[in-house]
Amino acid sequence: GPIAPSRNLLRFCVPRLRFGGDEMPSNEEVQANAELDDQIDHVMTKGELSEAQCKVLCEKVREILQEESNCQPVRCPVTVCGDIHGQFLDLKELFRIGGPLPETNYLFLGDYVDRGYYSVKTVTMMFLQKVRYKERITLLRGNHESRQITQVYGFFDECVRAYSGPSVWKLFTDSFDYLPVTAVIENQIICMHGGISPSLDSLDNIRQLDR
Repeated sequence: GPIAPSRNLLRFCVPRLRFGGDEMPSNEEVQANAELDDQIDHVMTKGELSEAQCKVLCEKVREILQEESNCQPVRCPVTVCGDIHGQFLDLKELFRIGGPLPETNYLFLGDYVDRGYYSVKTVTMMFLQKVRYKERITLLRGNHESRQITQVYGFFDECVRAYSGPSVWKLFTDSFDYLPVTAVIENQIICMHGGISPSLDSLDNIRQLDR
């Protein structure tokens, strides 16, 4: 059933740290950000992106994610969110309660797809926000971010219905391979979707995993 958004937010706060520098964005960056803002608005208010737009989005998100660690450092203040599972209306409510990006920093613990009816819009929104505000949102991998499970619990079927074939499902599931598996908030709190193997007994062991 639907999640209870107000109970799906966990906030960690210490004195605020600023992200990034004060450099003025280039004209290309301004144009790219405007296009991302238009796509975010489209998904929020209308529907899915085109297949061509999904392809470009997945390419951009992979470029960002491949630079992140298996044990991604996260700074406070940050709002930690649990499973979304295709509940796009609840995701919108989470952003309403927690605050919009980039005013609020977010850490999502995975399971963006399956079970709910709007997995495509949900994961598209997650990726759009990651590309638009990469320093403000951290996306971890859940057990549903996999090819096998998404073929059973709904994401594959939804992609085939929305795009008349599995190509967009492949774009997203290939991108899932790039998601980090854990995050550490302020070197104090380790976050992950479910658990880790007992053979991984240090953060360095996790960092050395080849994803």
